[in-house]
Amino acid sequence: MLPVKQAESIILEWVQPLDRQQDVEKIDLLVASDRILAEPVTSNLDFPHWHNSAMDGYAVRYEDVKDASTEKPAILQIVEEIPAGYAPQITIQSGKTARIFTGAMMPPGADTVVIQEVTKREGSRVAIFAAPKAAGAFVRERGCFYKAGSTLLNAGIALGAPEIAVLAAAQCTCLRVYRRPQVVIFSTGNELVDLASPLEPGQIVDSNQYALATAVAKAGGKPVLLGIVKDEPEALKKAIARSVEIADMVISTGGVSVGDYDYVDEILASLGAKIHIRSVGIKPGKPLTFATFVSYPSNNRVLYFGLPGNPVSTLVTFWRFVQPALKKLSGLNQGWEPVFVQARSLQDLHSDGERESYLWGQLHLVDGQYEFHLASGSHSSGNLINLVQTNGLALVPVGKTLIPAGEKVQVLLVS
Repeated sequence: MLPVKQAESIILEWVQPLDRQQDVEKIDLLVASDRILAEPVTSNLDFPHWHNSAMDGYAVRYEDVKDASTEKPAILQIVEEIPAGYAPQITIQSGKTARIFTGAMMPPGADTVVIQEVTKREGSRVAIFAAPKAAGAFVRERGCFYKAGSTLLNAGIALGAPEIAVLAAAQCTCLRVYRRPQVVIFSTGNELVDLASPLEPGQIVDSNQYALATAVAKAGGKPVLLGIVKDEPEALKKAIARSVEIADMVISTGGVSVGDYDYVDEILASLGAKIHIRSVGIKPGKPLTFATFVSYPSNNRVLYFGLPGNPVSTLVTFWRFVQPALKKLSGLNQGWEPVFVQARSLQDLHSDGERESYLWGQLHLVDGQYEFHLASGSHSSGNLINLVQTNGLALVPVGKTLIPAGEKVQVLLVS
């Protein structure tokens, strides 16, 4: 039984991100949300594209207004009005100014903007009652945000609303992103039935596939559901062999403990898998298998996770081990590691102290500090009901049996 951190390290060391040359597709910007950029993006545009005003006011030559005061205002003639989207037509000479609005292009000859709050206009003239602190005040210079030809966005980042906006502003209509890793999911167990089947005594609905399909998609993968596989060696062998042929990652649930019908590890070995992990010192989720295949003839590495079948154990082990691996596999250059925050527990947190225990509940940010509220009810690995709305897993370390209410606790962020 491996310690949790050692298991995490083994898994992540075996994960090879998708190939930057082979595992890439070209897509339209409108469907690029949450995709991982596969190559750096540059632009031939400066940002801003030209000098522009940061405020409503008057575009002036600094020399004309540097000594302006309430007692001795600078009086300038207005020669042009420049709204946003208009190209200035007149060069600003000494004693002249242009009325200008936020975002509008600076006219030639002007080097400073005087905000309208310190001015008074009378007809075609304006009085300036206060000088800006220095030349260039309230002017956004061309290229001050980004210089054309330099890297605009780095490869390996997830594309959210800000990145999509930047790409749109750079007139990037399509881009190269990593394909989504294909993740095959199946459940094992003679007791399982699908959602449409009437429940007979002793049977349970297979909720794990639905949970994992959702979690995989959220982590950037493409879920492929194989359904329910009976606890029969030949059926399991066929399912695993088929999965390895088409997947970057395979996730099965159930069949990895030490019961008479737990065949997964034995079948993995018979198919040539290298088994790295058979159990982990975590609660819930001790019976966890991690293995790797080399897929022929492509020579690609396929990751195999055999997760425990109890619904809570399935999701806890996914969040703790599989999700980081999938995010790294997808091409993310950073941010795929598990994220822990320190929080104040609002309830006593209990553990037997024998394994690293994860207790589920809700994490809230209150006055700049995290608070952890333990889910009510039984913390059984089979109790899926009180897992609802979980966004954090409180960690009780090995050897510790109690974290009293009010004390700090490390909490794994989950989503």
